Amino acid sequence: MPAGNQAAGEIALHRIALVVSSVWIVVTVVGAATIAFKAAGPLLIGRRSLPPHVQSVVDLLAPVMLIALVVTQTFGGDEEITVDARVVGVGAAGVAIWLRAHVIVAMAVAAAVTAGVRVIA
Repeated sequence: MPAGNQAAGEIALHRIALVVSSVWIVVTVVGAATIAFKAAGPLLIGRRSLPPHVQSVVDLLAPVMLIALVVTQTFGGDEEITVDARVVGVGAAGVAIWLRAHVIVAMAVAAAVTAGVRVIA
């Protein structure tokens, strides 16, 4: 291998290692912050209950965050909106939930429908 190509290959590997290292640092920091945030609630509040208006907001946080994650993962593409088999799968899961199916069943329906659409398309 010529010296120029070898040097370019080493630089590329170094950049990949740097990106992977950066990603794992971010994952570790976010994980630690999540643990600290979850631990702070019981430590700061103790046995006291939250005011009703604050509790109503806290009760809505998990579903809203889950919906935001599902929407971004379903429609998100490379800086554009993507409509593909995932949309049909999420729609099928929505119908399953509307018909009062268990969440696990709805997830299985979404996976099966998405896989079926991908096979057909």
